[in-house]
Amino acid sequence: MSASNATFVGTYTVPGADPVDVVYKPSRGEKPLWDFPNNDLANREVAAYLVSESLGWNIVPRTWLGDGQFGPGMLQLWQDIDEAQDPVDLVEASEVPGDGWRTVLSGEDETGREVVLVHEDSPIMRRMAIFDAIVNNADRKGGHVLAMPDGHRYGVDHGLSFHVEPKLRTVLWGWVGEPISDDETTSIRRLHEALADTRDGGLGAKLAELLSVAELEQLAARTERLAAEREFPAPEGDMPAAPWPLF
Repeated sequence: MSASNATFVGTYTVPGADPVDVVYKPSRGEKPLWDFPNNDLANREVAAYLVSESLGWNIVPRTWLGDGQFGPGMLQLWQDIDEAQDPVDLVEASEVPGDGWRTVLSGEDETGREVVLVHEDSPIMRRMAIFDAIVNNADRKGGHVLAMPDGHRYGVDHGLSFHVEPKLRTVLWGWVGEPISDDETTSIRRLHEALADTRDGGLGAKLAELLSVAELEQLAARTERLAAEREFPAPEGDMPAAPWPLF
């Protein structure tokens, strides 16, 4: 209840199917923020899922709008994570891992020890960083990366996305300035083409029910820029580059 939108675990059942566990965020539990004031965080969560699916990267778990005990809101399939894996971690400076990891920033903890924020250097984490740049994710905390037992990583909690102004705040800055691969660029271009599909059932039409015209225009502009520049973006704008808290 203390989050910017109330979050519950529930059970979703449809006739003829087994019940499934879900995360449920009712719209009436949203707390308006100065930069996201319109009580539409549930829409943004679903929009993020649709973008993830269009990219073909399986970053966001199945997410949809539905009704629950506290009214309409967002439903997302619950994921059983492997708590022994930490794709994003805060470690002492003397314990920074080598190959397979990227360093983001360093600082001091409350005891004065030097600590370093690191994250995995893997294809799925690269794609998550690109996805965050595309949806303009303003809140990619370390805890919003779910480590699955098979090595897959899901990204969750995308209510603070798709703003028209630069808002990218993330713990996944490890590839700034590095090239985006051919395969990644192909997926971005495919998404850009899909955004223009305003036919019934097309991605553009689906997103138009969830986001404003200006937000869709900026989404298309971001995908076009990433596909043209083919480079992991650096922080921009006046906002902090990393969310707080980090986890």
